Amino acid sequence: MDSIYSTQKSTSARPRLYYIDNLRIALISLVVAHHAAQPYGPTGGDWPIFNPERSALLAPFYPVNAAFFMGLFFLISGYFVPRAFDRKGATIFLKDRLLRLGIPLLFIGIVVFSPLVYVFEYAAEGGDISFWSYFFRIYLGEWQIEFGHMWFVAQLLLFALIYALWRLIVRRETAADQSEKRGPSHWSILGYTLILAIATYIIRIRYPIDHWVRILWLVPAEVAHLPQYLSLFFLGTVAYRRDWLHRLSIRTGMTWLWIGLAAAVLVYAYDYGLWRLLPVGIIATGGSSWQSLVWSTWEAFICTGLCVGLLVLFREQLNRQGNLVRKMSAAAYTVYIIHFFLLVTLQFTIADAGLPPFLKFVIVTLLGIPLCFAVSHFIIKLPLARRIL
Repeated sequence: MDSIYSTQKSTSARPRLYYIDNLRIALISLVVAHHAAQPYGPTGGDWPIFNPERSALLAPFYPVNAAFFMGLFFLISGYFVPRAFDRKGATIFLKDRLLRLGIPLLFIGIVVFSPLVYVFEYAAEGGDISFWSYFFRIYLGEWQIEFGHMWFVAQLLLFALIYALWRLIVRRETAADQSEKRGPSHWSILGYTLILAIATYIIRIRYPIDHWVRILWLVPAEVAHLPQYLSLFFLGTVAYRRDWLHRLSIRTGMTWLWIGLAAAVLVYAYDYGLWRLLPVGIIATGGSSWQSLVWSTWEAFICTGLCVGLLVLFREQLNRQGNLVRKMSAAAYTVYIIHFFLLVTLQFTIADAGLPPFLKFVIVTLLGIPLCFAVSHFIIKLPLARRIL
């Protein structure tokens, strides 16, 4: 999927960005590991499998991941949107987004999740009407459609539609001045980080982490992270026009990589009791407290540091592919779609194994990542799936 997840089908004059595909593989593997850990650590959010015993070792894993990995997905996705719009035009661009994003979204939300929600939530809580009555009267009739992990695809489709509308109004975008040799400076990156921190803090006064709403009655959104997702998606479109991914200097990228890594490591050190300067916890879910301001700022530095740093690191060190990695890249989008179902199956299989929760996490992760890529590789070979995925 050229303008959303992959550079493999690119017909642009710009060189193939193998490092973007490789970074996407790493990110989707982290998504699988993140969800593999859901039943086994002190995390928020709903998950079908509940493990009574929780591992404290996984406590910092969730907030550090949430601080950057989906934001980086939005940044990468936004980067390829202008090229797709320029090449295809508004009509074909919109048809392509609806085909590649809308069909998987509706299939998972309507065909797959509707019977699961009926059985495990509605019927389990004493609902007494038939599935079809529930489906039409409640699930569809009352806009109770469950998208689960596909919230990312729903938001990405919404952002793409907003971009297309903006392009129809503006008509054209200005390309980068080719005499401009530099990418964003340290000061501009720092400025964005501080603005993101303040915006996040303000939003979380009313909408704490794990508080979800429906945008336009349909698109699920965790508002607490929306400033990050929205800004990075549209910064991705700007980065394409200004060629920032190529112009970011190694020195700038590595500086911010170390900033992001240091901020992330300090979260682990704090949670593990190796570093404590503050008498109370600092990972606040929201509110107007100073702890919420501290965490919003801390999270913003993790986000910006790792987003900038990983892009430059992969560009300089991992801008090549072998046959296996190329196949993994082609399957990455499908991995995102199906990984939830494979992970829940694995987690259910070992639910009564009597193993420590952290060991269960390791087992599900080590089995889940290759399983998801293998199954996805065969799915995208199917005739209909090949057109969409």
